[in-house]
Amino acid sequence: MYQASYLKHFTREVFLAIGCSEEEAGLASEVLVSADLRGVDSHGIARLAGYVRLYDHGRLNPTPNVTIVYETPSTAVVDGDRGLGLVVAPKAMEIAMEKAEKVGSGWVSVRNSNHFGIAGYHAMLALQKDMIGWTMTNAAPLVTPTFSLDKLLGTNPIAVAVPAKEEPAFVADFASTAVAYGKFEILQRKGLPAPLGWAQDAEGNATTDPNAVKSGGGLLPLGSDREHGSHKGYGLGAIVDIFSGVLSGANFGPWVPPFATAGFMGVQQGVGLGTGHFLGAMRVDGFRPADEFKADMDKWIRAFRGARAVDGQKVLIPGDPEREMEAERGTNGIQLLEPVVLSLEELAKRFGIPFEINI
Repeated sequence: MYQASYLKHFTREVFLAIGCSEEEAGLASEVLVSADLRGVDSHGIARLAGYVRLYDHGRLNPTPNVTIVYETPSTAVVDGDRGLGLVVAPKAMEIAMEKAEKVGSGWVSVRNSNHFGIAGYHAMLALQKDMIGWTMTNAAPLVTPTFSLDKLLGTNPIAVAVPAKEEPAFVADFASTAVAYGKFEILQRKGLPAPLGWAQDAEGNATTDPNAVKSGGGLLPLGSDREHGSHKGYGLGAIVDIFSGVLSGANFGPWVPPFATAGFMGVQQGVGLGTGHFLGAMRVDGFRPADEFKADMDKWIRAFRGARAVDGQKVLIPGDPEREMEAERGTNGIQLLEPVVLSLEELAKRFGIPFEINI
């Protein structure tokens, strides 16, 4: 068990060791460990070694010059200069919010970036300014579109954060696939099978093999198969890829470079620059007075919370499970799987940074 503050400190020290600035190492560690706090273990400190491998292979620039390469009053394209997506995405969201403050909304497409952690973190930045935040990113091609045997899309998540008044914010953060690839990594570490509907094998058959994607198979879009609506998940993933990659000049489709944990795929010649993101901020008072909107959001949330539920269950608002986990782990600590601890111990040894169980 580890305190979040301890994991943030260790993560910050690792990012400093590969050359990140004090400010950006601190921001990157905050974004990464926020995933563990919110229960998204697949995108938290378990990925720290992957970022170091990106650096080792020359794909990560620890001191990027993040610049605007094209803009209008409400839009921009940002070049991340191969920086940590954990840093590039918050900077892009700041640009989106600055534009929203001036003209009502701001939309930023990002190229030449890397994996940016959990999408929800970046979307929630907008809540601080009574704005609605949108975040998307494309990712390495692990997903087979409906009826395809070829992997052409990433897990391509979408996050939307909406402020309320007295109730907690509405925060929807989900992959456009049946499940994120990180869930397979967790199953692999635990030696457990995958549920049917998560992946297909190399011949297109449903499988419970947690290593199926590594063996020529692919992740399935949200819906799993055509009869259960996989074409809708495919469509969502395609939208994310176009907004994040085609619109920005990043790589897209099968050309998106793999994250280090998906290193079983070779990096092929791309059609753009790095990984792409898309971020947006909308001023609530660009539509109606913010207090009125947030009061109505409270009513909306309470209506859903008050819905009759099946026995033993309750109707949740998007963001509830993550908030509950953050409260629990913020108090009691974060439990890490042994393979994750071993990877962190290896980083500690490499960089001469102490790492011990601290709870």
